[in-house]
Amino acid sequence: MSEETFEKLQKISSFKVVEANTPMAKAGEVANKIYLLVSGLMRVYLSSESGKEYNKNFFMPLSFVGSFTSIIKKQPSKLTYETLTDCKLYEIDFNEIVSLCQQDIEISNLYNKILEKIFMSYEERQLELISMDAKQRYLQLKKRLPNIDFMIPQYQIASYLSITPVQLSRIRKTLNINP
Repeated sequence: MSEETFEKLQKISSFKVVEANTPMAKAGEVANKIYLLVSGLMRVYLSSESGKEYNKNFFMPLSFVGSFTSIIKKQPSKLTYETLTDCKLYEIDFNEIVSLCQQDIEISNLYNKILEKIFMSYEERQLELISMDAKQRYLQLKKRLPNIDFMIPQYQIASYLSITPVQLSRIRKTLNINP
């Protein structure tokens, strides 16, 4: 990336330090921001009418996070994006990125690469859900986030794995893992 392109991106982003458990994009609202997560851990979840939360994904540093469906369709998001730990991130107005993409091929190419990475992540997650059992999904998560057991509550990990906290506890017991 050229210095000129980097400066253009820097002008449309703002660095933020955000406390744990802060919603960055809420269900029911039309999103217009995306975030580059620099440090910390975030999640995206669906909340049922009864208030039960279903974790869809966890985001680690150097992930682009945002309610892309809401942004693109200009419709309220069905999901909430929230910090799980204290986070450092860059906030970017999506419309400004789109405008820059129309003016600068380098930024447009970068945007395309980001979308490709997001697509591949979602495909990988779908493959995990349909081809792995709960123990394999847990081990895969531990490979990506070795300290996950010490970072967030067990019920959130279980929700991400599509199992109950009791099932997660049993899996941990068979693996001799005690957070």
